[in-house]
Amino acid sequence: MPPLILVTGATGYIASRLIPQLLSRGYRVRALARQPHRLKNKDWSPQVELTQGDVTEPSTLAPALEGVHTAYYLIHNMSSGRGYTERELEGARNFARAAENAGVRHIVYLGGLADPEQHIAPHLRSRIETGAALRTGKTPVTEFRAGVIAGSGSISFEMIRFMTELFPVIPAPVWVKNKSQPIATQNVVDYLLAALDNWSGHGQVLEIGGPEITTYRELMLCYARARGLNRRFLLLPYIPVWFMAFGIGLTTPVPGPIAHALVGGLSSDSIVLHNDTRRIYPEVNLVDFESVVREALTRLHPHRIERVWGEAKASRHEGFFIDQSRVKTQAAPEMIFSAVKKLARQFVIETAADDSILARLTMKLPGEAWLEWKVESSCVAQTVFFTPRGSLGFFFWHLLRVFHLFIFQRLKKSIPRNSVVK
Repeated sequence: MPPLILVTGATGYIASRLIPQLLSRGYRVRALARQPHRLKNKDWSPQVELTQGDVTEPSTLAPALEGVHTAYYLIHNMSSGRGYTERELEGARNFARAAENAGVRHIVYLGGLADPEQHIAPHLRSRIETGAALRTGKTPVTEFRAGVIAGSGSISFEMIRFMTELFPVIPAPVWVKNKSQPIATQNVVDYLLAALDNWSGHGQVLEIGGPEITTYRELMLCYARARGLNRRFLLLPYIPVWFMAFGIGLTTPVPGPIAHALVGGLSSDSIVLHNDTRRIYPEVNLVDFESVVREALTRLHPHRIERVWGEAKASRHEGFFIDQSRVKTQAAPEMIFSAVKKLARQFVIETAADDSILARLTMKLPGEAWLEWKVESSCVAQTVFFTPRGSLGFFFWHLLRVFHLFIFQRLKKSIPRNSVVK
């Protein structure tokens, strides 16, 4: 029987990329999350054992770790706000004890890339101390330290993407000239997988980065060139971290508390100082940042993004603005879908299934837009997807949302009036 692998932080970005590849290699996978119901819409969820647990609640860990060979520790608490560093250490110590008691053979941890001998931001210091806390148990820990993770959906990458799209002149502190060694999402997953089979790095702390050392400024300019945008920088001697975090929270998909932690981390270099990882795992083929950007731009289609927004009314995700409206109805699904098909005729239909239609808006726009209608039992959802191109795209989004609501009102009126549930 294949070994059982536990993936913690299963609703997170890296876990969502790692789990499908573990399954494709034939491993049995158990996914640990505080809210496992959020994983139900994943294509891979039927193949995975979902379990509820929280590393700050030790009683939930023993069932999750029972029979586990290797556990991936992919948890951070940056989104929880003030005091998150203490919670991270507490959770890591709890996990180390529980893993030891359960007889887990190996813990693989993804931490942050920074020089611990230098002055670094609290979030990076916490990442390093979390690794040390995991090593307080007897279970061997392989720790990978990564800086900017580059790929569609990554918090760091989306921050770069949205800020570069929005600002013709990007206001930034002088430390955008600091050095960075971004690593492709796929390469992070490659290293995490390699630790299962190649035990040469077993129990070590390993720094991982991509093939190039660059600056945060150049990362944004690289994205701008690939997108065909002309961007410049207004370097300011000092911008308060809280102010930058507030602006990033407003303009990008990165929540304010996470933005605050990340911005603080950008104030120092984040590069590989000890390159043992390339010797230990020569099978990993590194991808450069420009290739990552170009691949991310090919994913700007509703069928190529992860549907993680649930029932939220609005979202920014993987280069998209997304807005969804839903209405419950007592009408039969076929009656609802008939109304949807009539409405969709005025657009260019890209795909149609028994319960959904995706149509593309062909008018000239500062970006690309789609409308999707999906009927689920007694509910119909209309979703607008928009990929902004440059500053005008951000302003146009607000007009498109008005158009979306207008179309949705037409849809509601086309469904028999007495069948709509208020």
